[in-house]
Amino acid sequence: MIDKVRRNVMATGAAAGAVAAAGKVLAQSAAWALGPTSVYEKNGVRIRYQDQGGKGFPLLAIPGGGLNSRMAVWQNAVLNAMSEFKDFRCITMDMRNANGGESSGPIPVDNPWDAYADDQLGLLDHLGVKKFAYFGNCIGGPFGLKLAERAPDRLVAAVLSQPVGHRPEKPNVMYDSGVNAWAPDFIKRRPDVTMATIETYLQNMWRRQPDFVYSVSRDFVAKCQTPILVLPDDAEAHAYQASVDIASLAPRADTNVYPWVKPPELKSRTIARAHTFLKTHTGTIKA
Repeated sequence: MIDKVRRNVMATGAAAGAVAAAGKVLAQSAAWALGPTSVYEKNGVRIRYQDQGGKGFPLLAIPGGGLNSRMAVWQNAVLNAMSEFKDFRCITMDMRNANGGESSGPIPVDNPWDAYADDQLGLLDHLGVKKFAYFGNCIGGPFGLKLAERAPDRLVAAVLSQPVGHRPEKPNVMYDSGVNAWAPDFIKRRPDVTMATIETYLQNMWRRQPDFVYSVSRDFVAKCQTPILVLPDDAEAHAYQASVDIASLAPRADTNVYPWVKPPELKSRTIARAHTFLKTHTGTIKA
């Protein structure tokens, strides 16, 4: 299966010139700035979101930042979906309890990944969106695969950009990030939540299934029929092997070259490829 991925990477490089012109057009798109937002509330959870509207196919775009995933992150993201995919109906949100965001709710101790999927699917229900495409940065990778598991009849295609993945040689990267980079500021805002509760929550999020992408099993991905495009990374929290494994296991997955962020021409071609991928899989579907 790894050979399959390598072949796809080589093929991507060979085909890159064919989409160069489209990449240049996309690279010229105006930068997105956080504008008017709205709030959706359900069962004690308050989600701040932005719906760009328009006639395009709905695209749920989840920003990176780990447990601090929030809309403002898009402005400095490696790939700003809100700017690059403006011909879609882009919908984005602050993750529940992200520092610097305005979404809030109980700490989902027992089943964190399903709780966040509830937030995301609940927002789409609130907006009257039935079928949707998906783009996720960083933690948006595991979120996207959980959505594929929870709503396979609704999610029509997913781009997983620099997905968070388990790194066996540093198994506590994500847990430690929660303890050190998220919990201190969160507790200042929410003194009603104990550190014991937070530790249980982080344990269930990052250590209950300490393999692969945390949110779903390898067995699920091997059966997943959602078309997936992986844009790999190899940062500490974005294990390259996890990206390779997603692309190797998922029957309808493909992967981009790595690295792809530089030079600018290659990044533009990668953005164009992601755009074409989403258009190909949504063009004939009624949302």
